[in-house]
Amino acid sequence: MNFENGHLYHLYNQGNNRQRIFFSRENYLFFLTKIRDYILPHADVLAWCLMPNHFHMMIYVHNVEVIVSDGAQYNGATERVTLSHPLSKNAKMRNLNDSIAILLRSYTRAINKQENRSGALFREGTKAECLTKFQGTTPAYFNTAFGALINVRIPEQEYPQVCFNYIHQNPLKAKLAKKPEDWEFSSYPDYFGGRKGKLIGIFQRFLHKSN
Repeated sequence: MNFENGHLYHLYNQGNNRQRIFFSRENYLFFLTKIRDYILPHADVLAWCLMPNHFHMMIYVHNVEVIVSDGAQYNGATERVTLSHPLSKNAKMRNLNDSIAILLRSYTRAINKQENRSGALFREGTKAECLTKFQGTTPAYFNTAFGALINVRIPEQEYPQVCFNYIHQNPLKAKLAKKPEDWEFSSYPDYFGGRKGKLIGIFQRFLHKSN
């Protein structure tokens, strides 16, 4: 996956052979803590949805690489290396691809232990589609592992909204909920249901940047 600062991405993956990846409410909540630990240092999460056998995130990347020391991020991993603030002896840089891989590996280890299983939990190759940077002619539609999304007239302006809606409609399409606000494990209730979720609490910062 090729990430760049200042761009929106649709990040998603599903269970290997479409198997379940969440077996209890606690599993969903545990995965959300992993997102906070490994994604938020790199990006703002603008939308998310966890489904029984797959997940979606819409993220705005602001730090492709972050500073880590002994496995822990510095102050939310937003500090930069400069001549006056060099990388310390015990610190190193970690990119977003590596953080995503660590997130999925650590979650897989926990589920394998819980379910007394072994092997891969997720499909090989997490997908990340850039929503705000298109080169050349855009396709007539966007293929994803979970269906085709119809192209729009001005992709850079309109596709983020298409993706935002698509992510929140997943529980309805799977007939897991009658209304998007009824599905606990998505960001929809944070926007429209009065819930004060921590993952998208910094959405206003993104809006301020884009104006």
